[in-house]
Amino acid sequence: MADLKLLVPELNEAEAMGAETARFQELLLQASKELQQAQTSRPESTQIQPQPGFCVKTNSSEGKVFINICHSPSIPPPADMTEDQLLQMLEEDQAGFRIPMSLGEPHAELDAKGQGCTAYDVAVNSDFYRRMQNSDFLRELVITIAREGLEDKYSLQLSPEWRLLKNRPFMGSISQQNIRSRQRPPIQELGNVFTADSLRPAESPEKPHLNLWLEAPDLLLAEIDLPKLDGALGLSLEIGENRLVMGGPQQLYHLDAYIPLRINSAESKAAFHRKRRQLMVAMPLLSAPS
Repeated sequence: MADLKLLVPELNEAEAMGAETARFQELLLQASKELQQAQTSRPESTQIQPQPGFCVKTNSSEGKVFINICHSPSIPPPADMTEDQLLQMLEEDQAGFRIPMSLGEPHAELDAKGQGCTAYDVAVNSDFYRRMQNSDFLRELVITIAREGLEDKYSLQLSPEWRLLKNRPFMGSISQQNIRSRQRPPIQELGNVFTADSLRPAESPEKPHLNLWLEAPDLLLAEIDLPKLDGALGLSLEIGENRLVMGGPQQLYHLDAYIPLRINSAESKAAFHRKRRQLMVAMPLLSAPS
């Protein structure tokens, strides 16, 4: 397992700048520049026309709600894993696994009885949609995540009960959507900020929130939320072929995550984003064995 030592434990900056640490900071800066170049080469957003898939009927306090599950090849796919691997991840409380979706604006429609209702268009990746068609588990997972996403984005309270419409692939019309082309803000290189007051010992380490997404077919990215830290001093990170282990200073945080993909640990890079208080990790993937 590759051991990426983010910072040495000393507080003195001069002592901390050893050859190994300086080289690692240089690698992080290089990764940051590569991400910035990738961002500036793309427009802020891209307009897509999702294709119809299936329609889900539910209710809110304001009346009937229809969710059009659509698809587009422009939406990035989730990490490729079997249902068994995904189930294992969910059972281990890996809530950071996500299915990229584009949540459209609400539009007023009339149902089959001529009564007013509200419809939302939710788009996922086309290849993933085709896979979802043959899996009740994936379909229910997508519907659940879509409902939660709409509730969060539009401050809704949707009924937990829903029904899949058999003979109606969508309600109303499916509008074009703008999806973000540019990725998240550039990752800052390792800083030397250290606030002792924020590093109070805890009785037991806290498990931080982990968010994973597939940036490209051969690149997995991760965000680890560390709101109690102002900098990366004392953080340690180990990356194996299918495992990520992170330790925080004074045992504030500990994360041991199973990742059901083959990671190229030797080429993985990490950096702490001070403004967002997140550890950003870029993990190139190994090709599947033939």
